Amino acid sequence: IKWNTHCPPDLQLSSALLFDAVYAVVTAVQELNRSQEIGVKPLSCGSAQIWQHGTSLMNYLRMVELEGLTGHIEFNSKGQRSNYALKILQFTKNGFRQIGQWHVAEGLSMDSRLYASNISDSLFNTTLVVTTILENPYLMLKGNHQEMEGNDRYEGFCVDMLKELAEILRFNYKIRLVGDGVYGVPEANGTWTGMVGELIARKADLAVAGLTITAEREKVIDFSKPFMTLGISILYRVHMGRKPGYFSFLDPFSPGVWLFMLLAYLAVSCVLFLVARLTPYEWYSPHPCAQGRCNLLVNQYSLGNSLWFPVGGFMQQGSTIAPRALSTRCVSGVWWAFTLIIISSYTANLAAFLTVQRMDVPIESVDDLADQTAIEYGTIHGGSSMTFFQNSRYQTYQRMWNYMYSKQPSVFVKSTEEGIARVLNSNYAFLLESTMNEYYRQRNCNLTQIGGLLDTKGYGIGMPVGSVFRDEFDLAILQLQENNRLEILKRKWWEGGKCPKEEDHRAKGLGMENIGGIFVVLICGLIVAIFMAMLEFLWTLRHSEATEVSVCQEMVSELRSIVLCQDSVHPRRRRAGVPQPRPPIPEERRPRGTATLSNGKLCGAGEPDPLAQRLAQEAALVARGCTHIRVCPECRRFQGLRA
Repeated sequence: IKWNTHCPPDLQLSSALLFDAVYAVVTAVQELNRSQEIGVKPLSCGSAQIWQHGTSLMNYLRMVELEGLTGHIEFNSKGQRSNYALKILQFTKNGFRQIGQWHVAEGLSMDSRLYASNISDSLFNTTLVVTTILENPYLMLKGNHQEMEGNDRYEGFCVDMLKELAEILRFNYKIRLVGDGVYGVPEANGTWTGMVGELIARKADLAVAGLTITAEREKVIDFSKPFMTLGISILYRVHMGRKPGYFSFLDPFSPGVWLFMLLAYLAVSCVLFLVARLTPYEWYSPHPCAQGRCNLLVNQYSLGNSLWFPVGGFMQQGSTIAPRALSTRCVSGVWWAFTLIIISSYTANLAAFLTVQRMDVPIESVDDLADQTAIEYGTIHGGSSMTFFQNSRYQTYQRMWNYMYSKQPSVFVKSTEEGIARVLNSNYAFLLESTMNEYYRQRNCNLTQIGGLLDTKGYGIGMPVGSVFRDEFDLAILQLQENNRLEILKRKWWEGGKCPKEEDHRAKGLGMENIGGIFVVLICGLIVAIFMAMLEFLWTLRHSEATEVSVCQEMVSELRSIVLCQDSVHPRRRRAGVPQPRPPIPEERRPRGTATLSNGKLCGAGEPDPLAQRLAQEAALVARGCTHIRVCPECRRFQGLRA
């Protein structure tokens, strides 16, 4: 048999094995013919008769030992080939070279003089044609590409990676865009389109792009080790809720909670007022130092104070009103516990509601997307994502493929840019690789990712089947990964967008659009207070009898005093029916045994009272700064007895 060096290696091996098989049968027949005469007898496959020399021929076949094209030929008792060896060859620029041997009994043995040439020797000064496709950020045209030629017109992740590989393997390359602008899918007649088709036709030596490694493509082309790991993700536009407004500080609680808080406040005020009126321990003498002389009992929980006391507790400021009875203290303690939980809950949620603009996303996972029809979804036509759904056996993905395949008009897009535009302009979810999802989300804050990854795969460099450069590119890619060069290139081309990272939760300053409402509340409260003061002023004047001055003159006089910063204690014009401050009564004209308290009540009359005289003397000493005289704290609080 003539050895044809132009045949493929697999065809050459088959021809050699076929020759050795015929050679072994001929040798066995010759040995059988020497021992006995061989007769030829026609046989039928349907009859039970056998050839009488068949058993003898099988025995002679087991005894055959010869040297064939595939090496030593020998069979064991079971008819299997034994005692053979396989040569381990290495392809170099000078052809194949044996570097070891594997024997069926002795195992592997490598040549100590292993051919160790430089990894880039076979690619040294070689010019490779690289087919690729325009895809941000893998390969893009420069802004001034019309003024440039060759590889200088392009930029991107793949361009920088090619430069790194060329420096390691020392080869030259020429970038050429794929003609039909697709990655590559099989057609009905068995041919392939896109970059995969150019590699099969050997129009290109490499395909460097976001080319996904799939089993279907691996059958027709070779891939290097993956230089990037990714998966299919869902890209959807952001549906933002209402932006924080002037009154967004009310958002931590729902309107229903605010209403129930108001009702709780009114209920506590009413209960506190009733309880304080019922219990006898809330009725006390305002001047305990004059006990027995002044038959006057007061209750600090008037209707106004009962309404004011819960407000002080709710605002965590307290008040001068202190409960005395056990029942009123019980009401106060329960209200304080209630306000503690309410205020703590409000404070905990306030920051989130003021700083975070909530997103209203109608879908949260791929199952939500598959279970509805209001939102359309699709992927790139002819891409690996489309093949993934088409070949998937998972029930959810099968339903999604049936929807995408039968949907009219078509939900498939021709490019990533077209899919992004469709997401932004219509109710559409785009299924694409997570790396592209991350890139576009960094540059458009109206986009978001829904759920996690649907699968896991990798991008690799495509090469024709049997490429002699595959191992060298594998080692070069591993070297770039170990040196962290691929991660640096990815950060260079992916980061730098205007949108903040989703994991960035640092505190941000609040603007007037967040808390401006509380200023509005403050201003409104001040205006209401001024308005109420004017009403009180007018009410007092209206309910007095004939006055010597008009209401307007009295109000102008008060405003003049405020503007001129005059003393706030001054005699007013007399108005009939209005109590006027009396001048102090001279000591010689004051009735003996009369003591005037600070609240204007007159306690005691008639004969001189030793207790009243003692209290008056002690109060006078305290006024002179004598601190050695012990004065009742209650009397000091009420400013003692007036002289």
